[in-house]
Amino acid sequence: MFEFGFEIEVWQWALLALSAFIVGVSKTGIPGLGILPVPLFALVLPAKASVGLLLPLLIFADIFSAGYYRRHAQWGHIARLMPWTLAGIVTGYFAMGKVSDDQLKPVIGIIVLVMLALRYISDMRKNGGGEGNALGKFVFIAALGFTAGLTTMMANAAGPIMVIYLLTAGLPKTEFVGTSAWFFFIVNWVKVPFSAKLALISVESLKLDLTLFPFIVVGAVVGIVLLKRIPQKVFRVLVLVLATAAAVKLIF
Repeated sequence: MFEFGFEIEVWQWALLALSAFIVGVSKTGIPGLGILPVPLFALVLPAKASVGLLLPLLIFADIFSAGYYRRHAQWGHIARLMPWTLAGIVTGYFAMGKVSDDQLKPVIGIIVLVMLALRYISDMRKNGGGEGNALGKFVFIAALGFTAGLTTMMANAAGPIMVIYLLTAGLPKTEFVGTSAWFFFIVNWVKVPFSAKLALISVESLKLDLTLFPFIVVGAVVGIVLLKRIPQKVFRVLVLVLATAAAVKLIF
């Protein structure tokens, strides 16, 4: 049993350690894995407490991924999403006191499945020679950006949404990971004052975070190795399958 101002059983700490390892892998290797720690953390702690515990771990992992892939970020994509994402974060901050995590999770899952379906339709049109119109692209970017901000503020669950956007952009895997890394590096730091104001982060939760940091490092190294060995087509299929599975899990 571990004491961090609250009691954590050994099996619970082990589950949190596994989740921290997955966070590291997702940040540097397989972004679709990033949604999995969300439900795992919620198994150990109350939902909102789990959100506050996970945020510093994500930021720590962001340092590794953003630093390693600093030359691969596509800043144009980040700039297009960021205004809408910031609006979503502010909205999520005000909604946190009114909407429970149990109510939010199925909504997130449905949104992700809808976005996956839209991406499939978009791919079919491209294969048929069709061209997307400017208004459609604007609405798509605005919707994904806002939803990413809302879901990351309320549940740290924007990973699948960013996966959809980056897959639609058709980025190679290193630029995919690098752009995602810098996007979330910025977004997660923006969330800190909002999370502190909501009392989601505490001295006790930070103490527990410190014990989990080494597992982030190991996961980050494993993620870098995996990314180098996974072919581009396999990478795309893998992140799509993981995003779909995560969305279904959030719904049910």
